[in-house]
Amino acid sequence: MNLRKTFAAIVFSLLILSSFAKSQTVNPSDPAISQLQTDIPNLMQQADVPGLSIAVIQHGKTEWLHAFGVKNAKTGQPVADDTIFEAASLSKPVFAYAVLKLVDQGKLALDTPLTTYLPKPYIDGDPRLEKITGRIVLSHRTGFPNWRNGDSLTIKFTPGERFSYSGEGFVYLQKVVEQITGKPLNDFMTETVFAPLGMTSSSYIWRADYDDRTATGHDSGAAPRPKQKPTEANAASSLHTTAHDYALFLEAILRRTGLKSSTLRQLETPQIAVDPECTNCTDRTPKELSKILFWGLGLGIQRTANRTALWHWGDNGAFKCFVMLVPKEKSAVVFFANSENGLAVAPAIVHDALGSEGAQPVFTWLHYESYDSPSLQFSKAVREKGVPQAIQQFDSQLKAGTISESAVNGIGYSLLSRNQASDAIRIFQLNVDLHPQSANTYDSLGEAYMNANEKSLAIQNYEKSLQLNPNNNSATAMLKKLREN
Repeated sequence: MNLRKTFAAIVFSLLILSSFAKSQTVNPSDPAISQLQTDIPNLMQQADVPGLSIAVIQHGKTEWLHAFGVKNAKTGQPVADDTIFEAASLSKPVFAYAVLKLVDQGKLALDTPLTTYLPKPYIDGDPRLEKITGRIVLSHRTGFPNWRNGDSLTIKFTPGERFSYSGEGFVYLQKVVEQITGKPLNDFMTETVFAPLGMTSSSYIWRADYDDRTATGHDSGAAPRPKQKPTEANAASSLHTTAHDYALFLEAILRRTGLKSSTLRQLETPQIAVDPECTNCTDRTPKELSKILFWGLGLGIQRTANRTALWHWGDNGAFKCFVMLVPKEKSAVVFFANSENGLAVAPAIVHDALGSEGAQPVFTWLHYESYDSPSLQFSKAVREKGVPQAIQQFDSQLKAGTISESAVNGIGYSLLSRNQASDAIRIFQLNVDLHPQSANTYDSLGEAYMNANEKSLAIQNYEKSLQLNPNNNSATAMLKKLREN
């Protein structure tokens, strides 16, 4: 079994390496670009990232566009400059830019309640909805959760009082924009942003020409995942694009085109400081506010001793991406990856591309594992060496808590998705042993036993999860299902 895993890993590496020579560089003599060209293949191999597309902007112009690796680890088709990736939450800054165009045209006022623009309330029964404005949405202060639970959307705190990242807020603003313009979102975005900037490969809904050009997302072990093809536009997450197209958008920001200078200044001005310990914070008031990280109108803002940078990340599970701009230097980098591990390489890529010194506070705030972290290396060992040997190799890090509960849980679900039920159970049991007071570990182990048709053991673990967390509605539902069958 381990020999097969090792062989698969070798084949995967050869597929990626064979594709690197096929992509063309624009300016390979630049030191930053030369470093990226050297480092990215190694980073991708260490993080098990099958494919990646990157654009680097210098002096307000795209100087380097490069494609690495494969669109699909099974087919081995190489990533090309026109390969389509999911932009995930990088959808939001492009939408924000379009909203600010409406502001410049006098069709929307940033500080007018959004209820003014809709014929009926977006949600019923909460007068605090009147406090939500375009400015509040673009700076993530609506009080909405990131995504609603089922059909119910509620305001969790008074809008405007603090930051809590929310895709739901952008969907609300999308409905307002569609009402104002009388157009579906993708038509509005095409006319307002894509066509003027030459972004010919970008769309918030699926296009027929994407079928042959799209990258496939992969889980943390480089196994392809089913590709979602959105038929309805979502301003917060459904943009599909290329690194080339997204670079054209970044050029517009850096060259100060498409918006009034006063509007661009507002986009880049901190509207709120974030909670240093939390990105989605609907249930807590910050102990303190960050002195480094803020949110503007559609983009995050990082202020360090050396520079001010604008940034955003994207996470659609099997697709990850990241962008950072330095307006004063008219430089930027954006990359798209078709892997759950895509953000593991982001700090190193940003460092190479923008010449930043020291750690980037934004990556500490986002809490993604680095490519060389014990958690990702343990995951790699599980795939290549098998569960028993990996546990033995990383025994001290597991017991010390260097490898987090959530990381171990993720490995278990990755195994479960590959129908490796016994290995998944072994990993989930390890997590229970390491974190015996965590309701989530028992819930996951219960799910693994349920998938393995071990009904009594599934019930036992779901009951333990519910004992530790009586509000675990998932465990309640699963127990009901198990006892009825």
